[in-house]
Amino acid sequence: MNNKWLKTVGASLALTVAAGTVSAETLRVVTDPSFVPFEMMDQETGEMIGFDMEIIREVADRAGFEIDLNTMDFNGIIPALQTGNVDIAIAGITITAEREEIVDFSDPYYDSGLRILVRKGNEDVTEFSDLEGKKIGTKIGSTSYDYLTENIEADDGVTPYPGSSDMYMALMSRAIDAVFYDAPNVGYFARTKGEGKVQTVGPLYEGQQYGIALKSGSEWVDDVNDALAAMKEDGTYKTIYEKWFGPMPEGK
Repeated sequence: MNNKWLKTVGASLALTVAAGTVSAETLRVVTDPSFVPFEMMDQETGEMIGFDMEIIREVADRAGFEIDLNTMDFNGIIPALQTGNVDIAIAGITITAEREEIVDFSDPYYDSGLRILVRKGNEDVTEFSDLEGKKIGTKIGSTSYDYLTENIEADDGVTPYPGSSDMYMALMSRAIDAVFYDAPNVGYFARTKGEGKVQTVGPLYEGQQYGIALKSGSEWVDDVNDALAAMKEDGTYKTIYEKWFGPMPEGK
């Protein structure tokens, strides 16, 4: 047997394996940098951190792709996927029938809903019906904006803001009477920068599920779903969840 030939074949195989290791496909991933604690900029490192960021990095490792992460305003995310300018988006994106017509979604990875936020001591707003005739802030392109315009008769008082920090600032400065937005983001603000100044009121409205959005026809949907399922099975998802939100509800 030609040992020289075997060595040559062995070397070629090693190079092929090495090349495969370093040439994992890079996917263009986009997020909205203002949806805390799901995604936010670490001011010291300049790195995007948060629940979603840990989820997508773990999913990428397990599914076998690298990520080229960029940020944009939330209202531009679905159009960017639709035109193929990005491959994947994760930004607390609610799975809706309308969005499913133009992009693909992973299996749900977070259960959410909508919540009202008012200034501390406000007794005029305790439930959704009290928002009628009030000045309400929400986020451009969000399901909370859709919900408001569909369920508030005098919706001329609804102001959509480009970022969540803008609408919270408007609430604190009394430019608006209330904020209506995704419950985890509203709750996080109330527990952090808004502590003692604002409060959440009323129940959760319109139960929602977040999904990782992919451009229509993406070949990565099954791999992303397999990664999410494995993370939940081995406890990785629970560890990440409890880092950002505290004890995970039973049955999740």
